Amino acid sequence: MIEWSDLRIFLAIARAGTLGAAARAVGSTQPTMGRRLRALESATGHALFQRTADGFVLTDEGEVLLAHAERMEEEALAIERQLAGRSGALAGSLRLSSSDWFGKTLLAPALATFGHRHPDVEIELLTDARLYSLPRREADLVFRITPFDEPEVISRRLLTVRYGVYGARGTTRPVAGDGSGTRTITMDASFAEMPDAVWLRRMLPNARVAFRSNNREVQAQLCRDGAGVAVLPCPLGDTTPGLVALDLGEPPPCRDTFVGYHRDLRRLRRLRALLDHLLDQLAG
Repeated sequence: MIEWSDLRIFLAIARAGTLGAAARAVGSTQPTMGRRLRALESATGHALFQRTADGFVLTDEGEVLLAHAERMEEEALAIERQLAGRSGALAGSLRLSSSDWFGKTLLAPALATFGHRHPDVEIELLTDARLYSLPRREADLVFRITPFDEPEVISRRLLTVRYGVYGARGTTRPVAGDGSGTRTITMDASFAEMPDAVWLRRMLPNARVAFRSNNREVQAQLCRDGAGVAVLPCPLGDTTPGLVALDLGEPPPCRDTFVGYHRDLRRLRRLRALLDHLLDQLAG
């Protein structure tokens, strides 16, 4: 008999490519992963991976099993979502995902007041650059600056975030259309085409890039310490001590923030209560 728990291990190895990475993904140990894989291969009567210097590569039999295991995983996740969606109690856990600055500056205060009203709801807030999957229950509620296009996700625009140019107190205002002698702090290469980064290059074409970071809070810290000027979300820039707004005659482009959740959770009372609270606190 093939155990579903062993198929979950198989999927983790297929996705991660190594036992070590798969073990970290599922919170297990490498020896346990290897033992469970051997048990699955014994149960199926086939070698499911080729062991290579670069990691584990699926065999033909492994490819066949992968397709079935992924369908089984989809069904198992659907069961979890639908059962969770029927939960009527305003208690339990919710996992949220957002960017770093958004989570700290905007979500955290609103979540604190929600926690006082509903102390039996446990909230986990993940703040990093990874896009967490709603269908796979990696998160229950996701906040991001790009619209959701997954058909099974219910989403809406939460708020429009204004951006501004900031510098340390005493910073000389750059000359719009030039920027000579100005040092800038901007996004790293992978985010170089974000609207605010493109705007900054256009407004200050002769400025020198001093620092790059995909972390807005790091940018704000560098800016506060006099490392250069930066375009920051106004909720972050306006609340960071030591920063002042610099008027270049044209504001940076605004960005919309969207919130999404899986449609199977639309009847989950604690999710609806939290979403209503956040919309009341933040929407605009």
